[in-house]
Amino acid sequence: MRNNNIRIAAVVLIVLVFLSCPICLRAQVEKASYPSMAPLDQYLIPDENAEILLARSAAPASISDRAEVMVLRRDGYATAAKGSNGFVCMVVRSWANTTDNPEFWNPKDRAPHCFNAAAASTFLPFFLMKTKLVLAGKSQTEIAAAMKLALDQKELPPLAPGTIVYMMSKQQYLNDVGKAWHPHVMFYVSGDAEKSWGANLTGPPVMAAYDPEQQVTTFFVLASEWSDGTPGPPMEH
Repeated sequence: MRNNNIRIAAVVLIVLVFLSCPICLRAQVEKASYPSMAPLDQYLIPDENAEILLARSAAPASISDRAEVMVLRRDGYATAAKGSNGFVCMVVRSWANTTDNPEFWNPKDRAPHCFNAAAASTFLPFFLMKTKLVLAGKSQTEIAAAMKLALDQKELPPLAPGTIVYMMSKQQYLNDVGKAWHPHVMFYVSGDAEKSWGANLTGPPVMAAYDPEQQVTTFFVLASEWSDGTPGPPMEH
């Protein structure tokens, strides 16, 4: 199990999307395969009902069936289905990655997220603002500067305690390296909290990565099943 924890932690550090994930899964390659934004149509999902279903697949039905769902349109994300449990599900695109990520403009990326109420009110606004900048035609350098300024001037809300995001969709495509990777749940803490939580050490099962652009630490908990209840990829022991 100890070797497995080390192996998985290494994968997290190599494959970190985002955010998110946000969207984690950072592919470390020598040069970008996607040097500029593709035509917007390549990032959009023409059938909004299909996007709603994909967004809901981020979490088990007991959560996602009653969640609000946002879809990406030409002018940004918009609510396509109202919810009643405080969760918000959406399909995050490639620009949820840090601006120096080689796959920042990868039009294939589809990362269903389901934000709990704390995440929806304090973490989701970061992605919505970033999307507005992308759709306004801003460069990666301009996006990074604008997001830093918004955080420094507290134009975005501080991260609330108990911020959780589900990423358990079997259909997720996190990037060209990680693809679907593993079903997982992410916990977020302000600042660089990796050491204080004892993450990424030999023995403890806690995996983490600090994102300096979002100024948060993401802690990963892998799940054994996808949101539909089918088994996830096998874990070596």
